[in-house]
Parts: sequence; structure tokens; C-alpha cells
Amino acid sequence: MQSLFWLQPAAALVFGYLLGSIPFGVILTRLGGAGDLRTIGSGNIGATNVLRTGRKGLAAATLLLDGLKGWLAVVLVAQWSPIDAPVAAVGAFIGHLYPVWLGFRGGKGVATLMGVVLALSPLSGLVYAVAWLGTLALLRVSSLAGLAAAFSAPVAAAVFDQFDYVFLFLAFAILVLWKHRANVDRLMAGTEPRIGGGTKGG
Repeated sequence: MQSLFWLQPAAALVFGYLLGSIPFGVILTRLGGAGDLRTIGSGNIGATNVLRTGRKGLAAATLLLDGLKGWLAVVLVAQWSPIDAPVAAVGAFIGHLYPVWLGFRGGKGVATLMGVVLALSPLSGLVYAVAWLGTLALLRVSSLAGLAAAFSAPVAAAVFDQFDYVFLFLAFAILVLWKHRANVDRLMAGTEPRIGGGTKGG
């Protein structure tokens, strides 16, 4: 019986991981004739690096699909086991950050995290989107916008009395910060590139 108890959450975790690990940025740039995304710009598989190929349509599609896979993982698992939806969220997020198909070298998780947060807590997801887009519009620094959005999620969950998600969202935000550690160093040095050219702080 004990092994059966773990069967559903294990299935949710694996399903979420497999869905989250689909590297849409790599797939779309190859299909679009833009080459191997891992050899372009920062080598990251997310939408910001896709934008460096000059293909705005591919970047937008990557952003949407990376968010959608996080949202779908949670929503689909919730249909048959609502209690395991957060487990699927963990799987999808970790799958994006560390996909087995790419030697566990994945993206930084900002878009996928938005999908996960929207599925688990729509109001927190709305705050996340506003924080992300607002910071990006004001400062034009992708990494800073992503970090602001990630850390807005646990705060929003607390404000909306969804304390079940506060520590989960905080753990996700810390992972986003970890994946952005090189960006943080550049932010501190004032050399982080802005969207559209230039650097932050100079």
C-alpha cells in the first residue's frame, strides 16, 4: 500500500518533468533555420536568447510555449489528482531548468514559472506578469525583470492568503536567482545588456 501511495505523485512529477523539459527555444530556432540556439549569444535556451537571433516571431513563440508547458503540466494533472498539481509544477519547472535531453543544461525558468504560477494561483500569476512586463518596460533589462517577477510570486501568494504556495513560490524564485547568478554579477558591475542595446549602469 505504501508504494501505491507514492504512485500518483511520482507520476505527476515525471509527467511535469517530461513536459517542462521540452526545449522549445532549441526546437523552434532549428526549425526556423536560425541554427543551434546553444551556440548563439549566451547559449541559453529561453526567449531572450532567441531574440538575439533577430527572429522576434520565434522569440515570442518560445516565450508563449515555455509558459504554456508549465501551465499545462499543472492543469492536466489537476484534472485527475488536484492534490498533486503542485508536484507537477515542481516537475515542469525543474524539467525546464535541467532537461535530460540537453545534458541537464536548460533555461532560467522565468516564462515556465509564470505558467506554473498562473495555473496554481491566477491572482499571483497576474501580479507576476505585471511585475515582469512593468520592470521590462521601465528598465529594459530582461534578467532584472525576470527576477522581479519571480520574487513577486511568493509575496503575492502571501497577500492573497494562499500560504500553501508561499514557500513553494519562494523556492522557485531562489532557483531563478541561482540560474541568474552570472546576470546578477553583471548587474552589480553595471555591464548587464539591455534589450535594444546598451548596458545597465552604462
